[in-house]
Parts: sequence; structure tokens; C-alpha cells
Amino acid sequence: MTYEITVGLLGLGALIALIAIRIPIAYSMILVGGIGVTVLNGPAIFMSQLKDLAYVQFSIYDLSVVPMFVLMGNLSSQAGLSRELFRAANAWVGWMRGGVAMSAIVSCAGFGAVCGSSLATASTMGKVALPELRRYNYAGSLATGTLAAGGVLGILIPPSVVLVIYAILVEANIVTMFMAAFLPGLIAVVLFLVTIAIIVRIRPDSGPARDPIDRQEFWSATMGMLPVLLIFGAVIGGIYFGLFNPTPAAAVGVFLVWVYGSIRGQLGLTQLKLALFETARTSGMIYLILLGAEMLKIFMSRGGVPQAAAEMMAASGLSPLTILVLLLIALIILGCLMDSLSMILLAIPFFWPVVSELDFGLGPEELKIWFGILALIVVELGLITPPVGMNVFVISAMAKDVPMRETFIGVLPFFFAELVRVGILVAFPVISLWLPRLLYG
Repeated sequence: MTYEITVGLLGLGALIALIAIRIPIAYSMILVGGIGVTVLNGPAIFMSQLKDLAYVQFSIYDLSVVPMFVLMGNLSSQAGLSRELFRAANAWVGWMRGGVAMSAIVSCAGFGAVCGSSLATASTMGKVALPELRRYNYAGSLATGTLAAGGVLGILIPPSVVLVIYAILVEANIVTMFMAAFLPGLIAVVLFLVTIAIIVRIRPDSGPARDPIDRQEFWSATMGMLPVLLIFGAVIGGIYFGLFNPTPAAAVGVFLVWVYGSIRGQLGLTQLKLALFETARTSGMIYLILLGAEMLKIFMSRGGVPQAAAEMMAASGLSPLTILVLLLIALIILGCLMDSLSMILLAIPFFWPVVSELDFGLGPEELKIWFGILALIVVELGLITPPVGMNVFVISAMAKDVPMRETFIGVLPFFFAELVRVGILVAFPVISLWLPRLLYG
């Protein structure tokens, strides 16, 4: 083992130790990356890189989409889109046994499509759906488990901030990644609905049916969802059909959400300020993590750690499928220890060089797409698994009468449903690749 690789591995161990003692991931990566480059190449090289690294990193045009999508999500939360989505979904399926929980899943998917954040989806929909689930005497584990699991839909159903970051890391086309995520996102919704149906069939008292609503209320709720469909269609449809690039599409989405909220009287000056401040805070956090990830990436590349990992895997004699499964398991474990964005930024620079050397019968661009969708799905699992399980903590803070242990039990069936989805996508890569192939040939 060379000196450079030894220093790189020591740096990786130091990074894990810093994260374990709760040092913020951005500061941990900046510290380890800076010290590592200094040790390997001297302080002059480190200072030379630091001089223009932030500018080079943040001047990437594709990154401009991040604050726009974050702002669209924050405005959507303030504008009451979540309430209209849940009301419409509840009108359509709420009369079934377990229907209110199914409504929560459908509305989480819809809100994720205009929000792009799992935590924001879980938090916002929890405020809207939890009172209804309690009103109809749903079991605490099913109610909180459904909302925690429904929140993970925000990370994959486009637009997704984490999906944008992944595309930038591996130099993939953002629009193509959005297209590839669409069918896997729909599969998740279907599997979650089937999971609820199975739960209430086994335990009928956990999700009682409610009385059907009258026709007038049904159509009123359905019409209330039309603005949401319009916004989603303008943003995602505009991207898919080549009318906009992602950044202008996000700007159109921000404008439409603002118009919708203003007409409804939900987006006054106070709400607008809150949305802008939260967007600045979140975007600043994301950019700082990106800077730290780039510094760590430079250190690890100079140490030769990703290259050594790729060579070791190639020489292991394991089949490409076995290596892929091992990497996905590692991503699940990492997802239990840190948030999804940090994990993608930390893991992909190590994992992608390994995957890019494997032969799955796909071209380089299609391999980026397929692996990216798989990686983001297993990242989702970290949001509902201990000890971090951020979505579980968010929902538990709202449902203080439901023990956290019960919420973790409630998300287990959805965890296994996600594993089924991973298995389907691993076995049939064409599911992720079909839409990009259809539109681009």
C-alpha cells in the first residue's frame, strides 16, 4: 500500500470519526480535505486550490436550479398546496378501508412533485394528514409509518434536489435523470398503496373505512387539485418536451406557485419572507456541503483511494451483480448514519468509479442513469431506518402520543416494499431507461 493511499484511508477514518461525534458533515469534509491535501502536497498547493475552488464550484450553471427548486418547495408549503392535494386524494380513495392512509401516500407523491424534498414532504403532509388519520381512529403505527414512508417519495419523484446533485457529480444530463426517475417513482406509489391494502386486510381495525362524501364535495375537491396539476405539468412537462431547461422550468414553477398562493390569499409578505429566508438557509447549507465534498474529492483523488477501490473490486473475482448489491447495501448502511444529500456527496465519488468499470451490457450514459436511480432509492431507506431515520423523527415530533418505536414498526412494511422495488429495478434496468430511450432514441 502506497503512502498516498494510506493517508487517504486515514483521512476517511478521520471523516467517519468526525461525523460520529456530530460535527456537521460540511465542516468535517472541509477539514479532512484541507488537511489531507496539505499533508500530501503541501500548504502552497492547498491555498492555491482554495483561492478559486468556491468560485469554480458554485459558478456551474446547473447548480442554479437548486435554490429555485428549494424556493418552489417552500412557497408550495406556505401556499396550501398540500391541503388541496390531500383533500382531492381523500375524495377519490378515502372511502376504502385504509383509504385515508392511501390518500396520504398519493398526496405525498403529488407534493413531492412540486417540492423535491423528502423532509419537507414528510413535515408538510404530516401537518395536513395526521389530524385526519387520528379522526378516523387509524392505528398509531400505520398513521405515522405511512407519513414517514410517504415522505421519501419527495427524493425521487422529479423535481428532486438530490437527483440534480447526483447528475452534476457524475456529469449526467439532469433532464434525462428526471425522465428516468418517473416510472420508478410511480412504482413506489403503487407498492406503498398495495402495502397499506395488505396491512388493513391483516388488521382491519388499523385502518377503518370512512363514509363516502357527496358528489358536490367530491367534484369540489377534485377541481381544487387542478392548479397543482397545472404547476406540475408546466414544470415537468416543459422539461420533458424540451420547452425549458431545468432552471427556467423551476423559475416558471416558482412564479405559478406564487400566483396561486397570492390568489388564494395564502402568500402574503410574511409568508414570502419565511419562504425566502428558508430557501437562503437551505441553499447555503447545500452549497457549503458541495464545497466540502469537492475538497474531499480532491484529497481522495490525490490519495488514489477511489482508483484503488475500483482496482480491488475488479480483482476480487466477484460478478458485477454481486458488487452492485454490496455497494447498495453499503449505501443503505451509510444512509442510516447521515442525511441523504451528504451521503450522495460522500459516497458517489467513491462508488461511481467502481460501478463505471463493471459490465452490465449498458453504455456509460445509461449506466449513470440506472445506478443513479438505484442509489437514490436506497438513500431513501436511510430516511426511515434507525438510528437517524430523519423522516421518523419529523413525524414523531408531530405525533407525540405515538412512541417512536411504534413508528419504526409502522415503516417496516414500507421498507420491505422499497426492497422489492430495488429488486425489480436491478432485474429490469429497462424500467429506468425506457422513458429516456423513448424520448431520445
